[in-house]
Amino acid sequence: MKRKMAVLLAVLLTLGFCVNGCGKDTQQTAQEPQQESSEEPEAQVTPEDTEDAAEVPEEGSEIEAQTSDGDTLILAVSFGTSYNDSRDITIGAIEKSLEDAFLEYPVRRAFTSQIIIDKLAERDGLEIDNVTQALDRAVADGFKNLIVQPTHLMNGLEYMDIVNELKEYESDFEKIAIGEPLLTSDADYEAVINAITEDTKSYDDGETAIVYMGHGTEAESNQVYATMQEKLTASGHSNYYIGTVEAAPTLEDVVKALKEAGTYKKVVLQPLMVVAGDHANNDMAGDEEDSWKTALEAEGFEVESRLVGLGELAGIREIYVQHTQAAIDSL
Repeated sequence: MKRKMAVLLAVLLTLGFCVNGCGKDTQQTAQEPQQESSEEPEAQVTPEDTEDAAEVPEEGSEIEAQTSDGDTLILAVSFGTSYNDSRDITIGAIEKSLEDAFLEYPVRRAFTSQIIIDKLAERDGLEIDNVTQALDRAVADGFKNLIVQPTHLMNGLEYMDIVNELKEYESDFEKIAIGEPLLTSDADYEAVINAITEDTKSYDDGETAIVYMGHGTEAESNQVYATMQEKLTASGHSNYYIGTVEAAPTLEDVVKALKEAGTYKKVVLQPLMVVAGDHANNDMAGDEEDSWKTALEAEGFEVESRLVGLGELAGIREIYVQHTQAAIDSL
């Protein structure tokens, strides 16, 4: 009887050990992989640490958090054009490049030409903001930070108008930055030259002159055309010529240079403008007596007109993206 009682007591002791001890072993085993991980355990923030911790942002800054919530707007400002096809593949393409490059920011459009805005509204029922309307809309929609990227060629009168208007809205935004126009730095000139010469390289046969028609301005910034000519020639592209519709160098200057070269049988005309709009279609490529095409044909040249706006070229769009990035970085 004593033997049976001893066996029974041993069994009960063994069961008691498993109930209490085995459970503890199982829990410890489940925790061990976490303790053996190469990652350091997450630090615990005590009430005393809270104030100091708030001063050191975690991955992703406060500005990034704001912009991801839609606090920052990119406003692409262009002169505009009533040529719908060209607008879509130039201005529209630049805006699309900005959207693709800066996915965290909405991109909106504004035109500076009220005449074009009114024409599009009346003819096509297309509503486009002017700069004032676009800025007022951004304020009303609660944007805190504003990035303005003009698609202008230079910092001429229209570009400065934008700069001056933005000053009137400084109190409406926490931060405002404006991107530079296309031709600003030496690197910009080099990039533009690379883009246009790559686009027209099939015409570079020694007997063809490639002539670019710019708009021209009475402002001091008109010197960008002479600078572009100098840099083209210095880089070995001596068969490229720059002229303007409303300033210098003139068409007469271009014709004189072509005749002095004495080697050209053909001239390719192309606009040095973001959009192939009215000037390109009429003043450059039109059949009127005073068009560049007609004038050059009268001088004995075979003339081909290419209605390709600068905005169609990927290399040009990339410059605007870089200038927008620089504006964002300045914030």
